Amino acid sequence: MTNTTNILRIDASASVSASSSKKLGNRLIESLSSGKQLNLKQRDLNEDLTFIDETWVGANFTAAEDRSEAQKQRLAFSDQLIEELQQADHIILTTPMYNFSVPASLKAWIDLICRAGVTFQYTAEGPVGLLKGKQVDIIITTGGVPLQSPVDFVSDYLKQVFHFIGIEDINIIAADQMNVDAEASFNKALDQIETRIAA
Repeated sequence: MTNTTNILRIDASASVSASSSKKLGNRLIESLSSGKQLNLKQRDLNEDLTFIDETWVGANFTAAEDRSEAQKQRLAFSDQLIEELQQADHIILTTPMYNFSVPASLKAWIDLICRAGVTFQYTAEGPVGLLKGKQVDIIITTGGVPLQSPVDFVSDYLKQVFHFIGIEDINIIAADQMNVDAEASFNKALDQIETRIAA
């Protein structure tokens, strides 16, 4: 019986065709698919994304059994995004750094999937994530900012978000400072991918 790995790929770059982070995501998936059966679900955050608002917050903080049909509909897209995470064994997130942080679309996705009682729960010891046993690769590209520098507000933030919802196996693949030497930066990320696959 063949074991199939369920992969959820999430792309956050606003660049549809020329994104370096997406190209690296393609390479990672190609490497993962060698000799393995993959079930790939892809989500481009440029498409269909909505932002939370007062109606969404009200629905979210209403007990599930007490929600009106309108409230259920308001949460339906969030439910869909969370179901994609729940079904995934391996999550691949590709994102550039925009102005020292994540793209607005990625922040919107994070707001939609971090839900108390669904992807995390509050306990006497603090919040506990509910999405256990998953693996995440985060591919980050930057123009001039070195990752792990004082002005990198992407890598540690994204690691914290995934920790928050219960995912501990997190790997970052970096192609930073591409405006300095794009080829060297891209090749460095490719080396990280090969190391990741070989591990």
